[in-house]
Amino acid sequence: MSLPPDYLERVYAGVLGKIIGVYLGRPVENWRYQEIVEKVGEIHSYLSPCWGKPIVVTDDDIAGTFTFLRAIEDYDYDPAITSAQIGQTWLNYIIENLTILWWGGLYHSTEHTAYLNLKRGIAAPKSGSIELNGPVIANQIGAQIYIDGWAMIAPGNPRLAADFAERAARVSHDDEAINAARLIAAMESLAFVEKDIDHLLDSGLLFIPPKSLISKLAQDVRRWVAQDGNWRETYRRISENYGYKKYIGGCHIIPNHALFLLGLLYGRGDFSQSLSVTCSCGWDTDCNAGNLGCLLGIRNGLSAFDGQIDWRGPVADRLFLPTADGGRAITDALTEALHVVNIGRALEHLPPISPKEGAHFHFCMPGSVQGFRAENARLSNPLGEGLEVHFTPARPDVWSRASTATFILPEDLQLTGNYPLLASPALYPGQKVVALVTANPANVCTLEVGLFLRFYNALDQPELLAGDLAPLPPGEEVELFWTIPELNGCPIFEIGLQARVPAGQALPAHPTSIRITLDRLGWDGCPRVEFRRPQRPDSKYPEIWRRAWVQAVDHWENRFHHAFRIIQDRGRGMIITGTRSWRDYTTSSVITSALFERGGIAVRVQGLERFYALELIRGGKVRLSKYRDGEHILAEMPFDWEIWHPYRLTLTAAGPRLQAWVENTLFFDEIDSDRPLLEGGIALTVFEGHLATHAIRVDGLIH
Repeated sequence: MSLPPDYLERVYAGVLGKIIGVYLGRPVENWRYQEIVEKVGEIHSYLSPCWGKPIVVTDDDIAGTFTFLRAIEDYDYDPAITSAQIGQTWLNYIIENLTILWWGGLYHSTEHTAYLNLKRGIAAPKSGSIELNGPVIANQIGAQIYIDGWAMIAPGNPRLAADFAERAARVSHDDEAINAARLIAAMESLAFVEKDIDHLLDSGLLFIPPKSLISKLAQDVRRWVAQDGNWRETYRRISENYGYKKYIGGCHIIPNHALFLLGLLYGRGDFSQSLSVTCSCGWDTDCNAGNLGCLLGIRNGLSAFDGQIDWRGPVADRLFLPTADGGRAITDALTEALHVVNIGRALEHLPPISPKEGAHFHFCMPGSVQGFRAENARLSNPLGEGLEVHFTPARPDVWSRASTATFILPEDLQLTGNYPLLASPALYPGQKVVALVTANPANVCTLEVGLFLRFYNALDQPELLAGDLAPLPPGEEVELFWTIPELNGCPIFEIGLQARVPAGQALPAHPTSIRITLDRLGWDGCPRVEFRRPQRPDSKYPEIWRRAWVQAVDHWENRFHHAFRIIQDRGRGMIITGTRSWRDYTTSSVITSALFERGGIAVRVQGLERFYALELIRGGKVRLSKYRDGEHILAEMPFDWEIWHPYRLTLTAAGPRLQAWVENTLFFDEIDSDRPLLEGGIALTVFEGHLATHAIRVDGLIH
């Protein structure tokens, strides 16, 4: 397998196709055809704005697709990755009853059932088997909806894509659901090298049993399409022969796979027409349109989204991945496409690509805005070279801004329901932001430019903070630097660039548009920050600061003297913040226990099952552990600690070396030479009990 020369563009288009399909279908998810006909007509564009709802929402189809694929990274890019390892990835990233899955209950929701099996120690593929869960549960749609990423890491290699998809699907599904996953994955892999729709389907069918129900379904739908020439008539046949009356459950694979094929065959490669047909038929609209959109994005590249409908503008690349790894929750299509591409490259033993020296925002694909939005300006990126900010100031001293989310935006705080938005900020005090900005030579005057951020203050209100300004003459470039100051424990939710014509400069009577280009923006290193409850001027406690911690704990109320008072009723609980960009740092906290089995602090946290922890153990011990596919005790010593007595725990991670102190005494100095965890955020951990602290400090190490 060799990677196609336009691999990144095709993957980026596939990711866009996936999220656009989901956002298009989500408002009518589980509607029936007749209900859509009566209330909407045919679906040709986004419905959410018409109903006063946001287009970009949290969704299981998106979160599962780009989260479960991380198994291949977490298991060292092994092409022989197993279903059991992918199942372990579920346990690492999913927060029970909160993230990714439809939490519909045992033997009602297929994925919830599989998750409970995994938690009971039943490894995949048995966790998703008919033997354990029965044929109805095992044959629902989830096997199909989460597999697009596995195809995109195997471009032009349909057998590998189908095998990856099967191993991933067997965590939760079995039987015909596996065949549907294999077929779509094979077709998506082939779409990197083949455009003919009939050939894609013929070739994909080679990777499932010819006598399977999915194969028969595909042949029937293809024959009906040829006979009918009208998608509504073919839908009628599908409903009669393969509909929900025959195939029961929440969202059975057979009816929904048929609608995926219906849109594919009637659309003949046209993105808009294909998704319109599939969504207008109803049933599991976001799942079906998500798979179809991904396939057509891969097949057509970015030209898939050309035409009268503005598919990309309202989305602005934005997507959410709420998991236990909260620092990656607020993300964008180009960032996720790069993750996918670099997995594909690793499987081919190629180095990762990192545009513009690894900047977070590099805009390296045409049309990409990476979640940026404008104030008093217009954004464009026609060539994939940088984000162009166009503005026509009505008077001097008026700011034009372009900014993107680093945490939950004010308008997204209310995203709740089945899939609440859990996230940690991507940017913290002590980190150094760098941006490269150029001015159009045709600009009429020298500008003032600078960086700015917005954060939630102690009153839970958005507040703007600006860095230093620099002059930017026409045709020149400037590099901006800003070390983010301490913010009293308040989370940053937005970072961006601002520019203006300085006061005192005269504008022409009819000023033309002024243009600057944000070539890149990013930050590096670990923060220097103390996490604590922000102090309000009144006696009330702020609330939003706690949203910066991913909460995988039974109880954390905001009405006690200790800012962090967490209680876990069963098993291990954690609250987590930080990102995978944190590598070498020290964290410390003065913790107090009413009583627990164990509890303390953690570093290099990459989810619920991957981290290092320094914990006090009931029975008079202190322990340094590595959690990676279970607990591995690195060191342990007696320590006669007392309940309700505060103890300062300090844990330093530098490369594979871990040093741990209790109070001012160095207890452990260990080298982890067995696949060490080298990056990740921080956490407080408690196992069956109660832990409290006022603050947690992080200090990046200076090399």
